[in-house]
Amino acid sequence: MKIYLVGGAIRDALLELPVKDRDWVVVGASPQAMLDKGYQPIGKDFPVFLNPKTFEEYALARTERKTAKGYHGFAFYADEDVTLEQDLSRRDLTVNAMAQDADGTLIDPYHGQRDIQQKVLRHVTLAFREDPVRILRVARFSARFPDFSIAPETMVLIRGMVAKGEADSLVAERVWQEIATGLMEAKPSRMFEVLQSSGLLQKQFPSLFDNTAALAALDLAASQNQSLAVRFATLQLPADALKAPNDCTQLAQVVAKILNSYKADLNAKQMYECLERGDAIRQPDRFALALDAFACLRPNIPTKPIADALQATLAVACEPIALKALQDGLSGAQVGEQIAKARIAAIASF
Repeated sequence: MKIYLVGGAIRDALLELPVKDRDWVVVGASPQAMLDKGYQPIGKDFPVFLNPKTFEEYALARTERKTAKGYHGFAFYADEDVTLEQDLSRRDLTVNAMAQDADGTLIDPYHGQRDIQQKVLRHVTLAFREDPVRILRVARFSARFPDFSIAPETMVLIRGMVAKGEADSLVAERVWQEIATGLMEAKPSRMFEVLQSSGLLQKQFPSLFDNTAALAALDLAASQNQSLAVRFATLQLPADALKAPNDCTQLAQVVAKILNSYKADLNAKQMYECLERGDAIRQPDRFALALDAFACLRPNIPTKPIADALQATLAVACEPIALKALQDGLSGAQVGEQIAKARIAAIASF
């Protein structure tokens, strides 16, 4: 049994980047041998184990065979006779298809080190085209390494996959997983540019086709180290475009409302109405994030006036106003009107 460090840890070390996660491949072992050594099984589709001491993942070397369309259409084979090179051959890109033995010797059958030096993202084998998720992975790696180019032959392969409909079987949850990772990279717009060049953007996110304003806003948010939700909100994607989590979709909806109602020269009443549309008084923290996204989308419109207006409304103590209105014989909507008047007055005086 031999154990090799594989994948991203080697790539990042060669790029002199921090190594965050380490993955291991075990050659010449069976599942029972791993269990006998105390490794804990966690893989559902193929044998993956947790090291009981480091809790890092150790996968048995495996091969895979395409059996149907889509991400799950694979049959895996993992046994003692699978070689390291066979395992590396099923990986997506040459820069991710390197291994290192216990002595630190680099095993690089597909010239990943050369492609790192030349700053090229290149598929390992034609097996690349069997998994449409790899299109998304190439796109997000382009966002992480924006100074890398995609090998022409790899781009031809990707475009062929899209044209033949292989990417039509992508599962929404898996798409979101890759897109969310790419959104948090250094230059996330690069991911969408690659998807547009591949033809997949037009199918998955047509509203972003040639949408340079949204991509510029996204990169601005990235340069400010904004959260995932803020970066997602700058894209202003339709609600059904992705299986994004609620915090992302709700923030995007608030940003859309601000875009439709806020400009620099609003009076106090209009500012209050904008706050109401964005549910700012009930959700001030979310509204503040929405303003961050808005500022990236409309950098020429100052957001301080609306932020100040929110602070002014939050400073209004509503209980005494409501009590006074009730004592005056008002009820229901009339009480709310008195509170709204006080808040508008606070904005005006602020």
